[in-house]
Amino acid sequence: MQAIRLIGVALLVCSPLCTAQTLTTAQAKAHERESGTVCGKVAGERIATSSRGEPTFINLDAAYPNQIFTILVWGDDRKNVGELPHVGARVCATGTIKDYKGVPEIIVKTKDQLSQ
Repeated sequence: MQAIRLIGVALLVCSPLCTAQTLTTAQAKAHERESGTVCGKVAGERIATSSRGEPTFINLDAAYPNQIFTILVWGDDRKNVGELPHVGARVCATGTIKDYKGVPEIIVKTKDQLSQ
């Protein structure tokens, strides 16, 4: 009986914390510092080969400089992520939503964080 109570308490505590929300790019800004899944259409992508860390920026629903949401993949993580989505593709990124200069982003380190 005690074990059942412990499982019930664990489920109550974990439910809001352990499930990622699915959000639109417009909703992401209101959920910064939370874990979630953000979905949108790739509007632009760029590999900054001359920048430290060779980041790849994948902007969803609007291209730079008017991007609404960015998926960031660092150069060292690109091999773990695999093929990146191209312009026009619908994609979802899962992870912690962070703010970078007023634009919400998720840093993707593994292929499990992206779905098309």
